[in-house]
Amino acid sequence: MHITGLGSASSILRASRARFPPPVSKTSILYSPKFSPSYLTTNNQLRSLSFSSAVRSLRCSYPRWSHGVDWRSPATLRHQIRAVAPVVERFQRKIATMAHEHPFKEIFTSLPKPGGGEFGKFYSLPALNDPRIEKLPYSIRILLESAIRNCDNFQVTKGDVEKIIDWENTAPKLVEIPFKPARVLLQDFTGVPVVVDLAAMRDAMAQLGGDSNKINPLVPVDLVIDHSVQVDVARSENAVQANMELEFHRNKERFAFLKWGSTAFQNMLVVPPGSGIVHQVNLEYLGRVVFNTDGVLYPDSVVGTDSHTTMIDGLGVAGWGVGGIEAEAAMLGQPMSMVLPDVVGFKLNGKLHNGVTATDLVLTVTQILRKHGVVGKFVEFYGDGMSQLSLADRATIANMSPEYGATMGFFPVDHVTLQYLKLTGRSDETVAMIEAYLRANKMFVDYNEPQPERVYSSYLQLDLADVEPCISGPKRPHDRVPLKEMKADWHACLNNKVGFKGFAVPKEAQDKVAKFSFHGQPAELKHGSVVIAAITSCTNTSNPSVMLGAGLVAKKACELGLKVKPWIKTSLAPGSGVVTKYLLQSGLQKYLNEQGFNIVGYGCTTCIGNSGDLDESVGAVITENDILAAAVLSGNRNFEGRVHPLTRANYLASPPLVVAYALAGTVNIDFDKEPIGTGKDGKSVYFRDIWPTAEEIAEVVQSSVLPAMFRSTYESITKGNPMWNQLSVPASTSYSWDPSSTYIHEPPYFKNMTMNPPGAHGVKDAYCLLNFGDSITTDHISPAGSIHKDSPTAKYLLEHGVDRKDFNSYGSRRGNDEVMARGTFANIRLVNKFLNGEVGPKTVHIPTGEKLSVYDAAMRYKNAGLDTIVLAGAEYGSGSSRDWAAKGPMLLGVKAVIAKSFERIHRSNLVGMGIIPLCFKAGQDADTLGLTGHERYTIDLPSNISEIRPGQDVTVTTDNGKSFICTARFDTAVELEYFNHGGILPYAIRSLMKQ
Repeated sequence: MHITGLGSASSILRASRARFPPPVSKTSILYSPKFSPSYLTTNNQLRSLSFSSAVRSLRCSYPRWSHGVDWRSPATLRHQIRAVAPVVERFQRKIATMAHEHPFKEIFTSLPKPGGGEFGKFYSLPALNDPRIEKLPYSIRILLESAIRNCDNFQVTKGDVEKIIDWENTAPKLVEIPFKPARVLLQDFTGVPVVVDLAAMRDAMAQLGGDSNKINPLVPVDLVIDHSVQVDVARSENAVQANMELEFHRNKERFAFLKWGSTAFQNMLVVPPGSGIVHQVNLEYLGRVVFNTDGVLYPDSVVGTDSHTTMIDGLGVAGWGVGGIEAEAAMLGQPMSMVLPDVVGFKLNGKLHNGVTATDLVLTVTQILRKHGVVGKFVEFYGDGMSQLSLADRATIANMSPEYGATMGFFPVDHVTLQYLKLTGRSDETVAMIEAYLRANKMFVDYNEPQPERVYSSYLQLDLADVEPCISGPKRPHDRVPLKEMKADWHACLNNKVGFKGFAVPKEAQDKVAKFSFHGQPAELKHGSVVIAAITSCTNTSNPSVMLGAGLVAKKACELGLKVKPWIKTSLAPGSGVVTKYLLQSGLQKYLNEQGFNIVGYGCTTCIGNSGDLDESVGAVITENDILAAAVLSGNRNFEGRVHPLTRANYLASPPLVVAYALAGTVNIDFDKEPIGTGKDGKSVYFRDIWPTAEEIAEVVQSSVLPAMFRSTYESITKGNPMWNQLSVPASTSYSWDPSSTYIHEPPYFKNMTMNPPGAHGVKDAYCLLNFGDSITTDHISPAGSIHKDSPTAKYLLEHGVDRKDFNSYGSRRGNDEVMARGTFANIRLVNKFLNGEVGPKTVHIPTGEKLSVYDAAMRYKNAGLDTIVLAGAEYGSGSSRDWAAKGPMLLGVKAVIAKSFERIHRSNLVGMGIIPLCFKAGQDADTLGLTGHERYTIDLPSNISEIRPGQDVTVTTDNGKSFICTARFDTAVELEYFNHGGILPYAIRSLMKQ
């Protein structure tokens, strides 16, 4: 690895792939003055909802068809046309007067078809005749095209275009640019609160005397329900149906609410439960690569409310995760304000060795990039090694961008991309259009041609031959462990003090054996015993080579007479129905079934903590004997408390390794030297005996993964399923809130809202609610998993008549602010310095010294009219892009977070909810400054927003005489506006009211 510095049926609402977001209107293009650099201006002050975006919204507000079938009734369609017609009439005159205003008419050109005619028209980057463009990273070219196409000198100015063209010089200056994504992607955990917020915003608009129907997505929104299925039933041929029935039983109200949203809001697609994982569906079906809307061609781009939206970067589509509140603003026509990012060029050479998987590669890349430091940056991959990586391999690497900290891990489109598009059922004509457009606009990489030099902010290099089999854990995705060192690393973890790589198990207890009876069968657990083995997560289930590789491991194990122990909870949750088809086609699913890896559902499952309960006997023996039990999963996250409350050691591994560790029954094994088990012939079976060769995997992939599988899967996805189709929902466009509901509750964000912004504010004499160290994740702040029986949330649900068996998860109840406020900082593995080593969701109420739940302490402060702050270390808010990790603290009364550093999305979310993010100066933190958290804190910020600058220094003082300087992490002028308005959503409402 080499580093250098800077260089030169029902309401599935599925639209066909012709469902595209609106371009700039053709009329406004045809009569524009010639673009000239001398016209360039900057106009950041004017960024709010523009007239032009309202016009463009008309194009995408019409009903969307499902393969030619109108899903709406004729009456509903007529009603919509009547509603839209006056708006069209009202805007026609304005369109005529604005028609000449587009500054880039001269580069709007035709893209001819080889056989005659044209694919459409597009904004030609080469036609700018600017030599700087040729050196731009491909990912920056996508930002440039978007800025040009959306340039109206209102939301997007010519000055913004020049900033992007001059990226090499402007990026180091952290300049701000607007970005308008082509579409927005949601999953149900984050999608429910988005729809709740949109419904509440409609009510707020009405209360302020405005038109509530202005609250509608102006770009296409795709929501895939994939986060709700739990592994309640495993190791059963009936698991899929049983788990789906339980899923609908628990989530019927949520699902009905989402189905209501799909009809109440225009431009919103909802893909029903049981269809697949959002990012795999996006990769295999939703991703367009290039849009063709009304004859205007432009690159696909997407922001999603799940941090792993980056998976689509492997397809050459620019996409990344944002908070739900940012996504809502994008839906409502607000351009996303972002800092023009550095781009790290990552050159790949060589070829992976036999037996090394894409999972091994991504864990290696994650470790390299974490070490290099890529937070807030794009990573762009290139080099000769690209030809050795399948599209699925690339998607695996792109998927884990959040784990290595980058905004994107981008793979420009090349021949491999085109082959994948054909494999997944995209038509030849569509693929031809994509290739022609990208070649014409200098966005296609042809490795058969000499590559022009591109400039990157910094450079990395990896020889693929250096990658070796590995796993990551036991508590963080970037703590990679080479497989050959795993046994030694495990013993080091047992001995090390408690931390990311330590459990501090006393020497005398390390060999403990806990015997128990598993359904009448003698069983035992030791430290390191595997109790969960899950093939899960879009990171890996989208990749046929590792999925079929897992099947081959299972097949070889069956043939040799090995069997996974019955007390290990094994599961297989594919990311789409295509996986099932090719596992059946290959004949390998039966061997996975024999080893207990029956399909349990089509969703995220164990990767997000929906692993379901362990068998009571297993749970009891772990708890009673304090066994350090292990989970091995093919996921992307293994933070403490995420996978399962009883598995303290959690390792990320490729699907074939998941099967291997399940067979071994422990992570305390050296696969090179120790046998996995004893075969039917009485001989020892080793890892090498069950591991497939690259040739074996390639052969079964070639014969089993077929284009027809993708086509048939995604044709049937439009039909929904019987349970979904039977849900009945009201036809109203305003939601009737049920005050007794424990799933959907009207949020308090807009209560007593006025047209006047509340203004900027500092913090005076605040108490410290929590005092954290490094790497506090959004899972710690707002857990998605199970609700503990003794928590404030449990008390609330019991008081509202919910039985414990129906608690469901925090993630499933994100539509209820009462639940989520109580669930804030409710992670059972939370480490708060106030508790002197005790782990759990507790804190100390400073005025009284009482130890209370975090929620109860926060309410004490809030009810007494006292503000609170949070102290934290580095990487605060890392992990999933979870808006409740900002909404929850706001509801608890937290006014500011002072940390060493923030994860990108979480910092933005804090600003979006009106919480002040402050960073200690380099080399400082709470410990070096002698802060215990028992002080009272005053943050000196002006009350006039015009007196605050992005990134300015702020003085913090305490009641015991300490004073220190922090950096205010309002990174852009637009973020300051959000803060002035009390958050991004009030800002959007007021902007719409003034429109």
